[in-house]
Amino acid sequence: MPFEPVILFFVLGLVAGIVRSDLKLPGVVYEALSIFLLLAIGLKGGVELSRHNVADLALPALVIVAVALLIPLAAFPVLQRLGRLPRADAASIAAHYGSVSVVTFAVASSYLASRGEPAEGYMVVFLALLELPALVMGVALARRGAADTRWGKLFHEVLAGKSIVLLGGGLLIGWLAGPEGIQPLDRVFFDLFKGMLAFFLLEMGLVVAGRLADLRRAGVFLAVFAVLMPLAGGLLGVLTANLLDFSVGGAMLLATLYASASYIAAPAAMRIAVPEANPALSIGASLGITFPFNLLVGVPTYHWLASHLAGVI
Repeated sequence: MPFEPVILFFVLGLVAGIVRSDLKLPGVVYEALSIFLLLAIGLKGGVELSRHNVADLALPALVIVAVALLIPLAAFPVLQRLGRLPRADAASIAAHYGSVSVVTFAVASSYLASRGEPAEGYMVVFLALLELPALVMGVALARRGAADTRWGKLFHEVLAGKSIVLLGGGLLIGWLAGPEGIQPLDRVFFDLFKGMLAFFLLEMGLVVAGRLADLRRAGVFLAVFAVLMPLAGGLLGVLTANLLDFSVGGAMLLATLYASASYIAAPAAMRIAVPEANPALSIGASLGITFPFNLLVGVPTYHWLASHLAGVI
């Protein structure tokens, strides 16, 4: 099965970085692309949300967040006992894997769209909800009740961060405007989405190539963990989605959320709340291994798994 074109842009950036090409996107372009993608995802989710009763999503949201907390709770003892990592590093990495990657979600959505596979449009609501709980759990695991944890600053860093503000703001705008109100913006935010995602993934390939040196510090154990953990999270996501009677596309997106690892919000939060943790380990694993693994192998695997368990295959 051929790769999605947008994923091949990531491969191009990765190869360019490995061969030390002078290819580079200006920082302001990278920032603008990330803002565009976050807003577009939020707007699309808000439009879909306007077609549903928000109260009907309360129970699924509660189940999805509760199950998601099992990921850092399971990852922490594995990292600490089998990986023999210090408590701070184990908790920080667990928080990264309990949180989510917006870009991986965008690629999964593009994968479904290219195949004409429908999915619940309100999945972006769960994307926004899953950002914070795992980070709080990670800090709690690291501190285990220590009184000096700066919870206020942590909550502010996450809730006022770019990803939550743009996702939540786009979600609210799309919900209030509805399909007809947002229609004049379709060509900007929806028709151009895949092209903008391609440019962003080109830059992400360059970024990952620059992080390959961090993988040497991670070691074999963490490299294996960074591959097996998303597979376990993906399976958990599909099973949870089937419990909630989601479509195959919705199950695949939830599996992708559970399988993804944060490399934007989590590093910022851990830097404030757990400064003694080594960021090279967590970022090296989440961005250097799990992110490309999910793009190249994980996304189609989660789709196959969702289809298989739903009885489609």
